[in-house]
Amino acid sequence: MTEPAGDPEPARGGAHTYHGPVIWEYAPDLDGDPDPGEIVWTWVSFEEDTRVGKDRPIAILGRAEDRRLVGMMLSSRDHSGDRDWLAIGSGPWDSEGRRSWLRRDRLLAVPADAVRREGSVLPRATYDSVVAAVAKAQPDAQAGRAWTLRDGLRRILGRPLP
Repeated sequence: MTEPAGDPEPARGGAHTYHGPVIWEYAPDLDGDPDPGEIVWTWVSFEEDTRVGKDRPIAILGRAEDRRLVGMMLSSRDHSGDRDWLAIGSGPWDSEGRRSWLRRDRLLAVPADAVRREGSVLPRATYDSVVAAVAKAQPDAQAGRAWTLRDGLRRILGRPLP
């Protein structure tokens, strides 16, 4: 099997798949530090091989209990008809004004110092729509709900436990 094309993780770190509760928060402030409610750029690991990835925009939606930022990656590629992607429209985060799609089946956690740059603010109405869609697609991400061993086994086995 060939490895996917990509770049190795930078020394400052990057975003990796996250399973756990999210402290939902909307507090954008384009002050040089990444905050929930912002679109930021960081290195994102590939699912197939987490040692490689690429730099891409992610929408920051909240924080993990350990204070890492939690978000979801964006794409300008058309994902019409793909239920794992949510159309969020266009905004200043894309210099070409292209329509953006948010991947709602993969939460990412990233340390604040691994964010390469802030991009722009995600409008509040868009943020609220995204969080509602994520809550349906990511039941383990419910605020205040601890991720348990039982939840992990359910995910691995793909079925409820007795």
